[in-house]
Amino acid sequence: MIQFSLFNIPIRVLPWFWLTMAFIGGVLRVDGKEAFFLLILFLIAGFISILVHELGHALTAKAFGKRVEIVLQAFGGYAAYSGGAPLDRWRTFLVTAAGPALQIVLGLAVYLFAKSFPGMSREATYFMTVLYAISFIWAILNLLPVLPLDGGRILQTILGPSRIKLTLLISIAVAGRGGLAVFHEDRRSAAADFHGDVRLPGLPGIESAAMIFTKAASRRRRRRRQRPSTRRPPAARAR
Repeated sequence: MIQFSLFNIPIRVLPWFWLTMAFIGGVLRVDGKEAFFLLILFLIAGFISILVHELGHALTAKAFGKRVEIVLQAFGGYAAYSGGAPLDRWRTFLVTAAGPALQIVLGLAVYLFAKSFPGMSREATYFMTVLYAISFIWAILNLLPVLPLDGGRILQTILGPSRIKLTLLISIAVAGRGGLAVFHEDRRSAAADFHGDVRLPGLPGIESAAMIFTKAASRRRRRRRQRPSTRRPPAARAR
């Protein structure tokens, strides 16, 4: 277990966090040094993104006078807070929404940074792509109105304790619909494997997005190397 503090907030990282993130990142398909290095980059990106998510919760609760701590565990983590005055519905809403909100801000910042520096190496492009993809996907999944996800807690806060049955019904309906969607996607992917298509390991879309953006960065670098031979001299440029 790893323990440290950030912004005077105690943070614990349990071993199961690394194991589940490695599984999500495709550890079972690692077949060489390069694949292992990309898996390490995936773990670092996942650690940064999920920690930022929990910091959003913790820093907001701390601003409202709570004692907070962060624990990263299997399939994510949580920010626990206690003490201080009870939070009203508005402050509870802010504490809950701050996690995915800060994670989306991180993803957007990483995306803009990567767009501003298109000449990065393949490994750097992969890391940036995975970091912003995890940030967006994790935040969006957490905003689904399903308890105990952040979206379910936001819905519970908005509807209030008197409508807890409605909150549970919405949670069950959305979770059921999501389960059907995953089931159909698994069937489609299995059919693709049967017909010889290649699937990449990891969270849906993250590895594919990383590969797409890595290839795009390579194409941009090749075009820049070829550009001097085809570029007109400055005096001949049309105004």
